[in-house]
Amino acid sequence: MDKSAIKEIVFDQNKAKQSKDLIKREVFVKAESSIKNPFVIVLSGVRRCGKSTLLGQIREKYPGYYLNFDDERLVNFKLEDFQGLYEIFLELYGENGIFYFDEIQNISGWERFVRRLRDEEKKVFVSGSNASMLSRELGTHLTGRHLSITLFPFSFREFLVFNNFNLDKDSTHVTETKAKIKRYFEDYLLNGGMPEYVKTKNKDYLKILYENIIYRDILVRYGINNEKAFKELVSLAINSLSKEISFNSIKKLLKLGSSTTVKEYFDKLENSYLVFLLPRFDFSLKKQINSNKKVYVIDNAIASYLGFKFSKDLGKLLENLVFIELKRKEKELYYFSEKKECDFVVREGAKIIEAIQVCYDFNDENREREVAGLLEALEKFKLKEGIILTYDQEEEIKEKGKRIIVKPVWKWLLEK
Repeated sequence: MDKSAIKEIVFDQNKAKQSKDLIKREVFVKAESSIKNPFVIVLSGVRRCGKSTLLGQIREKYPGYYLNFDDERLVNFKLEDFQGLYEIFLELYGENGIFYFDEIQNISGWERFVRRLRDEEKKVFVSGSNASMLSRELGTHLTGRHLSITLFPFSFREFLVFNNFNLDKDSTHVTETKAKIKRYFEDYLLNGGMPEYVKTKNKDYLKILYENIIYRDILVRYGINNEKAFKELVSLAINSLSKEISFNSIKKLLKLGSSTTVKEYFDKLENSYLVFLLPRFDFSLKKQINSNKKVYVIDNAIASYLGFKFSKDLGKLLENLVFIELKRKEKELYYFSEKKECDFVVREGAKIIEAIQVCYDFNDENREREVAGLLEALEKFKLKEGIILTYDQEEEIKEKGKRIIVKPVWKWLLEK
């Protein structure tokens, strides 16, 4: 690229001021704590979840060089242009040891330049919306030299802060504030936590976001030719929210060449953070790999917008919300299914340490089934207690020597 054109873009992007009323994300502390370590910090997450804002907040406290590569004017930027970019930074802003690069995976070979900066003991923050490209490229050139942080849409705590609700230790016990929290939770359950959508409630925004993920992050980037089949698979996945799917069944339904193609499509969806697959737990790794998977979506607003059946099935949205929160907490997750089923089991090392059931309305019709599924998991993994998360019910059950805690999801979300 022409160096003067790069200089103009750098100047334009760096003169833009960030709004002062943006909320501090919960991962800010983790990102900030890494400022003095020698690792490259990799911030990844779904498109438009707030990565650029977070980088901006860190940069405000720790000023450094910045460039966002998700700018159409940089479409011809190549690996060899990085040296010129460095020289422009020095010319415009003098010496600085911190670099911030947004959506850097758009530039082929970027990791080589970042590796050089790392070797020169510079501090580098990079962001991207493609997990695979970031991890593959970093794994090749920066093994053991990077720290990954995943950013999700707003947590419920962040959602409350966004709505100017001050949460304190007594909030969940005082009748008036408790009622407010429950109203906010209903909004959060239906509308999710994508920052811009939470602010505007504009469904056109969800449409544009979805199309950018599908076309820019997947179809174009990976050169997928069968657009029709891929989009049908996405629709099928989202409309199977919290249900089991079979790669082989999808292959037949969409008339694709093999179940491997289906797996590759899902890999790309997971890499873009739009859709996640949850495996069934099995002590046999082979059986686990070949078992059916359950489907979840990055955000409830996106799931509701793209799905056809969720307006009356709030149970699926509640379960999806719990899944995303567990992912946010970096839990290693599975579902458990033998005679009965348990929605989530959490693995730590070689052991299952937690079992969670999600039930929107815990009532006489489903009580026996939900408890039985959880008990089977507790007995299988020798756990003393489990949890059933509901929309707004709370009790404690003791059965077969096990303790089962029933509590509202909104209360569980506010626990540290």
